[in-house]
Amino acid sequence: MSLDNLFGAVREQNIIREISQKTFVGKVFLVGGAIRELLLDKSPKDYDFALTNQEDLRVIENTVGAHAFLLGRKPIQTHRIVSGDISLDLTFLSGTIEQDLARRDFTMNAIAYDIGENRVVDLLRGIEDIEARIIRCPSRQTLSDDPLRMLKAVRHFATLEGFTMDSGLVEAIQDLKHLIHKVAPERIKHEMDQIVTSGKAFEGLVMLQLTGLLFELFPDLHALKKLDEEKHFILETFGHTVGGFKYLPSLGNRYNLDERSIRNVAYALLFHDIGKAHTFSHDNAKQTVHFFYHEQFSRDLATIILEKLRFGSFDIKIIIKLIEYHMRIFLISNNESTYKAIRRLVYRVGDLTPALIVLTLCDMYGSSGGSENNSTLMVRKRCDDVLDTYNEWAKKPLPRLLTGHDLLAIGFKEGPFIGRVLNDIREKQIGGELTEREDAIDLAQNQLKAVK
Repeated sequence: MSLDNLFGAVREQNIIREISQKTFVGKVFLVGGAIRELLLDKSPKDYDFALTNQEDLRVIENTVGAHAFLLGRKPIQTHRIVSGDISLDLTFLSGTIEQDLARRDFTMNAIAYDIGENRVVDLLRGIEDIEARIIRCPSRQTLSDDPLRMLKAVRHFATLEGFTMDSGLVEAIQDLKHLIHKVAPERIKHEMDQIVTSGKAFEGLVMLQLTGLLFELFPDLHALKKLDEEKHFILETFGHTVGGFKYLPSLGNRYNLDERSIRNVAYALLFHDIGKAHTFSHDNAKQTVHFFYHEQFSRDLATIILEKLRFGSFDIKIIIKLIEYHMRIFLISNNESTYKAIRRLVYRVGDLTPALIVLTLCDMYGSSGGSENNSTLMVRKRCDDVLDTYNEWAKKPLPRLLTGHDLLAIGFKEGPFIGRVLNDIREKQIGGELTEREDAIDLAQNQLKAVK
């Protein structure tokens, strides 16, 4: 996009057209991501403004018809105005616009449009970098000032189509990666969420590994990488984990997962095998490698990581369940498996079934490199069977034959024994051994008599 076209694109924005008609005490600059989006022929929904006079905040509030609220802490505070689906962030300049742009995260975001004078300020040649699709930081100091910018660079790489990272930026992150520990966990999670759910999630993770941020953030993944190197695995535990992300975007779409479900599958995929570094064993007689109970170890380690990143309890529960069950479809992908086994799996995971299928296939293709063989074809067939069974279940969920209140009513006392009996009844119901409430009551009464 030429400079003339940029001027036109800026002035075509409704919010800019409205603001430019007002009279301001000081200067008002449009800065940051909105200009980058316009240069990429996209329509921004978020606009950043830099003001030289605090009185002008009221002018913009009146123009938009909404009041601003504060974000961040002093000395750097942002005033945010939200109106409909448009968000405006306003900050006040402590110096010149040129000084402000020099402190910004990336050159592609260090461009300003002077609304009053209809001119562009681009001292760092950010427009050239956008045209060349290069993510570049003004200086290493900008990364030190806010280490989250290292992760933001990878997020931009994963979400902006066709962009590459400047080699100097990669080297700077490699040198400064340890500073990421100064960043609040919530901010790290926000950036990671966007990386793992992007259309370039695989490339994003490879870049995280190249910069060193991946192992800095998740040392358990580094333990997997070391295991691969020390044991010379042909099928790499770490390698197939990252490789699985090649298939996540397409499989997520194929199985109609929403963004939240794709995100949860992504974290389950990232951490599903981290327990293998703690469960490796070698059978010398059979010359076989084992990772007994690695699901449980992975579950426990992942729980610690997710809690540290301030995941909500609901999402933690889902991710952990996916990790716990990530081997189940593989284990029933043989000719001996019965419909009862498939049915039992579906009733145990319920609405997580499509997500579990996506996780299974990402895990599988990460291991096979995307190629098909007899094993992958059998797993794919079993995934189809599982999905068909899930669709049947979704139309008519299996009702509960008894509740805890029912057991109390026939003489049970409160305690863990009630839970064990209910689980036993549910398992027999899933397996087709129990279908009627009366039969479930008989079973419960017999178990009660057995302990008296």
